[in-house]
Amino acid sequence: MAQPARFPAPETAAQAALEVDGLSKRYAVADGELVALEDISFTVKPGEFLSVIGPSGCGKTTLFNIVGGLVGGYQGSVKVRGEEITGSHRAIGMVFQEESAFPWRNARENVEFPLEIAGRPKDERRARADRLLKLVGLEGFERRYPAELSGGMRQRIAIARTLAFEPEILLMDEPFAALDEQTRLLLGDKLLQIQQELRQTSLLITHNITEAVQLSDRVLVMTYRPGRVKRMVEIDLPRPRSSEVLESDAFGHYVAAIWSDLREEASRGMSETEDLARRGH
Repeated sequence: MAQPARFPAPETAAQAALEVDGLSKRYAVADGELVALEDISFTVKPGEFLSVIGPSGCGKTTLFNIVGGLVGGYQGSVKVRGEEITGSHRAIGMVFQEESAFPWRNARENVEFPLEIAGRPKDERRARADRLLKLVGLEGFERRYPAELSGGMRQRIAIARTLAFEPEILLMDEPFAALDEQTRLLLGDKLLQIQQELRQTSLLITHNITEAVQLSDRVLVMTYRPGRVKRMVEIDLPRPRSSEVLESDAFGHYVAAIWSDLREEASRGMSETEDLARRGH
């Protein structure tokens, strides 16, 4: 049996902001065992934006939950700055697909929440919250409640709240999946501005090829289940970057190449699903 591909970045573990090494995850199911991830290895450099993309069922969310400390019982290791971690870690801030703004708090109070928990003084909380709301494009909306804001604005509150406690690594699981394409592209521009200004190390889980190429320094393409690293794609497009890059020939070539990989894996997944259906599973 061929060994799964491994694509560590050239830097050493000590230089990496995040290192995932030999990660495998198995679940017990009614008819045996389900291998969700198998021997996943990669690193993320400080200040780098890495996207993970793959077909449905490849284990992207399982990977997100393991790195974020929400799932245990796996083989391999997750390290921050060379130190192995288990469970949640202060260095990692998480933004989820589901809306997470507290409806009973206005925008400023939402962003202040982790600072309140940390016992920071009121003036410091307000100043940092207002700075972050300006950074995500919500200046002037500080006193608005989530019900008064669009879905994209609520997700920007979630990003600002996560950034409030200054995580070294921003971990995002399809934060714009529920939004229309135009809003996704505009919020992608905003995320690029944030990443550039803060030099924020970022790991994005997504199924959207355009989003992955628009935002990333590298894109990790996963196989269908069990999820392995199929290919690591270096995105050699100039920075600072915006959605205008979508019009370039180079952008189109990256999207086509990644789609070729994904189409192969998605077709395999569809065939396996149809085969199971025929057998009555």
